[in-house]
Amino acid sequence: MRYITGGIALGSALILGSLVGAGTSATAAPAPAPAAQQSLYAPSALVLTVAQGDSSTNSGVQRAVTLTCMPKASGTHPDARGACNELRSVGGKFEDITKVKAGTACTKEWNPYVVTAEGVYEGQRVKYEHVFGNTCELKAGKGIVFEF
Repeated sequence: MRYITGGIALGSALILGSLVGAGTSATAAPAPAPAAQQSLYAPSALVLTVAQGDSSTNSGVQRAVTLTCMPKASGTHPDARGACNELRSVGGKFEDITKVKAGTACTKEWNPYVVTAEGVYEGQRVKYEHVFGNTCELKAGKGIVFEF
């Protein structure tokens, strides 16, 4: 009887050992990580803000949105497609967008608003800030990009 129980115990130990060994060898080599997807487009992801004040460092942000232009227009911007089209039409030059149109009549009141764009546009790092003298100038020069 001792030999039978000893044989059963030995057989059980061999089976369990092979199962545990097989389990560790299967988990010892982790599955390869999936390759990162490469985009054919240069990255474009921006955070746009509007704040009341004369600079971004001492102004509280009133509104902020995200804008992604590649591979398709998206983000929290209410007109992402229009904003991306406007940026594309000026070659990504924010200073061309924020020019107050000639012939615009605004008061000389000093109640400044600052707009900022920060992130990446077509693979180039962007950090842009522009101060408008008052709400009239802001409305006249914000374009579609800062219309939110």
